[in-house]
This record gives sequence, structure tokens and C-alpha cells, in this order.
Amino acid sequence: MNSAEGQRPKSATRTECDQPMRLLIHVEGQTEESFVNEVLASYLTDRGYSSVSARIVGNARQRARRGGIRPWPTVRKGIGSHLKADPRCAATTMVDYYGLPSDGPGAWPGRQEASRLALETRAEHVERACTDDLKKHFGADLGRRLVLFVMIHEFEALLFSDCRRFAEGIGQPKALKELQQIRDTFSTPEEIDDSPTGAPSKRVQRVIPGYDKPFMGVLASLEIEIETMREACPHFANWLERLTRLAASAPP
Repeated sequence: MNSAEGQRPKSATRTECDQPMRLLIHVEGQTEESFVNEVLASYLTDRGYSSVSARIVGNARQRARRGGIRPWPTVRKGIGSHLKADPRCAATTMVDYYGLPSDGPGAWPGRQEASRLALETRAEHVERACTDDLKKHFGADLGRRLVLFVMIHEFEALLFSDCRRFAEGIGQPKALKELQQIRDTFSTPEEIDDSPTGAPSKRVQRVIPGYDKPFMGVLASLEIEIETMREACPHFANWLERLTRLAASAPP
């Protein structure tokens, strides 16, 4: 019997280039980082990514107030560096529209102009402008591995996708009525925020004093589940669909 019989030819050996695409999500802060690593990662690896991890781009010194995201040139450099260093890496973002710098040298592309647009188009406008800027600096080839996502409002808006599971997931069932009243004021959870004091997390903290954003956000997310968030939040759903298409389009 030929000793080589039944063995894979050397040319068919699986190499680094054959591996599924990795995904790096540039997130605003610890809450989003926990959500990605503890909840979203398994959802996306089931859809074709070999691994999914988060990298914080928020500015810790400013995170207590709005405007805590690092300047765009810094974020752009980080995203571009990862894409250039790893041809099997894709990049996305998960940041709050209202936290993005809108003027000066650190402004995110499209952010200032977006403030004059209808609410439902603002986040997508910034996503397109940032994508175009990244392609301009790093080339269209790297741009094919980009799927940027700007949340219309804070991460906590997603938790209003199912207020009953939200309340039960964090062990606060008595908060259901007030959480549901907030949800019912808006057409979709993604629209919850009409002032600096009306941000989703601020509303939650008024209903549930001592609310711990990273820890309770993960507990609530696990109870609510990604599919429920997709059904209730169209912009979030569109992001996940684009990421799924990107994983499926990666060369074998």
C-alpha cells in the first residue's frame, strides 16, 4: 500500500489564508465591550467568523460625559493598522452617534452634517462618510473588509427590545411597568433619547438606582437574545445582516 494513500496532498494543506475571517469590533466603552465578548461574539461566530473580539476606542477620561470617543484620526489609524496587518481580519465599529466629536481636527466624518438630517438617517450618513474616508486613506481593497456601525443612541436602547425580559434578566421585575412606559413613548427602541438627560442609560438608572451598565447590560442581553433585538431594532438588524454577508463573501 502506498504510504501516501489517504493523505491530503501538500497543496491542499489548510494554511492561514484558508481560515475564516476574524472580526474586530471597535467599541465605545466597557458596556459595549462586555456585550460583544459575552453575547454577540458567539452569534457572529455561528455565522462564519473564526473569532470576534472588541477593542475600546472610548476615552476613559471623558466617558463620564458625552463626547467620550477618541478623535477620528486616532480611530482611523487603529482600524487601518489592523486591516493592513491581518488580511483575514474584518473591522467594524459600535459607537454612539451622540458621543462622536463633531467639530475640530478630531471630528468624525459626516457627524456635523448629520445633525441637520432626519433622525433615522443620521447614523447611516456618518457610517458612509467614515467608510469613504477610510477607503481614501487605506485603499478600496481594505475597504471591502469594513462594515461600520454607528448606533443611533446608546447601547441601552437595545435592551428595550423586550422590557419584560430586560427587567427579569437583571432581577428587577417590578421595574417592568416603568420600562415599558418609556418604550411605548417611541416607535422603536433605537429612537429612545431626546435630550442629554433622556439618554437610554439615564432613563434606566432613574428607574433602577444602582444600575450597573456593563454587568447588568450583559445579563439583560442574554435574557433578551440577539434575535429579539434584531426584530425590534432595524438599524441594528441591518448591521448584523451586513456582517453576515461579509463573512459569507470571504474567499475560501
